Amino acid sequence: MIVEFSVFDTNSYTVEHLSDSEENKELIEQFEVSKNAEGLANYLKYVSADDEANNFCRTYLVKDKTTKELACYFSLRTGLITMQVQGDKFDSIPALELSNFAVNHNYRKKHPDVSKLGTYAFEYFILPLAKCMAKYIGIHALYIYALPKDKLLDHYGKMGFSRLPPEQEKFVQVHVKPKYDDGCIFMYQIL
Repeated sequence: MIVEFSVFDTNSYTVEHLSDSEENKELIEQFEVSKNAEGLANYLKYVSADDEANNFCRTYLVKDKTTKELACYFSLRTGLITMQVQGDKFDSIPALELSNFAVNHNYRKKHPDVSKLGTYAFEYFILPLAKCMAKYIGIHALYIYALPKDKLLDHYGKMGFSRLPPEQEKFVQVHVKPKYDDGCIFMYQIL
C-alpha cells in the first residue's frame, strides 16, 4: 500500500517527499537554519538524497501552499529503543526516529507573522504520519535526539516528548545513541 501524503495537507501547508518534484532541489539549496543548528541544513543539502537512495531515511518537505516556499523539513526512519521495563531488565521497543527536524530560517524571516511553525508541522504532519505508519508496521513510540539546549528540550516537552530517568538516560547515552547524535538528549513519546 502506498501512502498518499496529500491526505495530510492542511489549508496552509502541504507535505511532500524530498524527491517528489524537480523544484525541490532549488528550495533545498536555499534552506537555512538559525545559529548553532547548521548540521540540520547540511543534512538536507548534502546527505538526505544519499540516505534516500540507500533506504536509511525518508525526508519530507513542508511547503507553503500559497508561496510554494519550503517552510520546514523532517526526516523519519525506523529504529528500536531500549528501555528499562523492570528492575535491571531492559527491552527493545519498536519505534520511529524523528532524525532531523528544522524550520527554514529564510521562510521565518519572510513571514514573521507565522509563529510556532515547528509545533504546527509536528501536530499536523509528523505525528499523524507516525500514527498512520504505526497501524501498518508496529511502531510503539516516536523518539528524537534533541540538541542539549534548555529552550529546545522544553519545547519538545510541550510537544509530548519525555526524558528518561537519569540512570536510563545514561544507559542510552553510552549504549544506544548513534555517533552523529553525540551530545544530544534522547527524548520519546508513546504513540
